[in-house]
Amino acid sequence: MPNNAHDLHNKRLADAWATLQSHADKGLPLHADPSRLAFADPEFLLRRETRGLRMQLELMKPDLEMRAHGIENTVVVFGSARFRSEEESGALIAQADAAGDTVAAARWRKLARSSHYYEKARAFGKLVAQYSDDKDPEDKLFVATGGGPGIMQAANRGAYEGGGLSVGLAIALPMEEEANPYVTPALSFKFHYFAIRKMHFMMRAKALVAFPGGFGTLDELFEVITLVQTRKARPVPIVLFGSDYWKQLINFDFLAEEGVISPEDVKLIEYVDTPQDAWAAIKRFYKL
Repeated sequence: MPNNAHDLHNKRLADAWATLQSHADKGLPLHADPSRLAFADPEFLLRRETRGLRMQLELMKPDLEMRAHGIENTVVVFGSARFRSEEESGALIAQADAAGDTVAAARWRKLARSSHYYEKARAFGKLVAQYSDDKDPEDKLFVATGGGPGIMQAANRGAYEGGGLSVGLAIALPMEEEANPYVTPALSFKFHYFAIRKMHFMMRAKALVAFPGGFGTLDELFEVITLVQTRKARPVPIVLFGSDYWKQLINFDFLAEEGVISPEDVKLIEYVDTPQDAWAAIKRFYKL
């Protein structure tokens, strides 16, 4: 009897999704249908009133999958999505030159100056994976990124080359590319809500390593600093990779001098310039 009930449940669910697929294949509009199963009804699930349910699902799905794969402790890596590897930068410049696109060529030449950050993020991701290779499950550390290109790809790539799993927490944006190919497929997630994505970054984070980047990197960095400063999150090492870049971009000492942050708040941050120093900062913090 239980098996029959389970089969019946599966058939009902399959029928519900088959109806939706049929509408999509025929290009038919999807109208409200009170008889459609609620959990297989996009028209219902995408209502304003069900936003809370959607947010709960975005919180729950990645959490369950990460638990199933033993992902409990992560090293979160942020940085520009625009930086490319040295090889890819050279190819993009050559392609733009061949097409006579001087604007694109100038842009890629400017970004190519930062391709060394890609290589360093790649080396750092490999260090994390190699450290965790022979550790007990509760002591393993896993690279987690935003899942996209640039520095994110580099860190996931390094973890992949080091033989480790890595997490990608991508966001659905009109201009965003697909998840990079080095994220572990079973740990490649996509979010609609920035807030829930940020929660997942922090839920398992044991460290943050921020490479040079733009608005997105700054947004995530200050989110973490604020949570740690206000003790809404446990203290974690906050490592800024590329001391010249960060010290020119943000003058934390000035904020302390003006009294808008405490001198102790400046100590929440550590500057490094090599993958080995970034890893050493994490090891010192946890006495590994």
